[in-house]
Amino acid sequence: MIDPRNRPALLGSVVGGIAAFVLLLLVGLQPILAWVVGWSLPAFAIYGIDKRQAGVGGWRVPEALLHGLALVGGVVGAWAGRFAFRHKTQKPAFTIVLLLASLLWGAIVIAVLLGE
Repeated sequence: MIDPRNRPALLGSVVGGIAAFVLLLLVGLQPILAWVVGWSLPAFAIYGIDKRQAGVGGWRVPEALLHGLALVGGVVGAWAGRFAFRHKTQKPAFTIVLLLASLLWGAIVIAVLLGE
């Protein structure tokens, strides 16, 4: 069961990722690049939101959502958010997940671009 406080972040991320992907497709970006950039935008935003919430002692974004956004394709935004907001830099699990997601998506992007 999803905690009701997490629904806005989850829904906003999904809607934002899909909307950005579609918009980037419409402006002519290659589908694989539109996917990665599209999901990187909400990943970056959610890292910023979570960092802000951490600073004010508010509700926090679940770590599973942060990991999920990287794994679904938002790896660039996750890395950018991690460095821009200096967020989750001391947690080894985030480094491991981001490295694995980077390898996965790097391989996917290269395979798709070389296959075209």
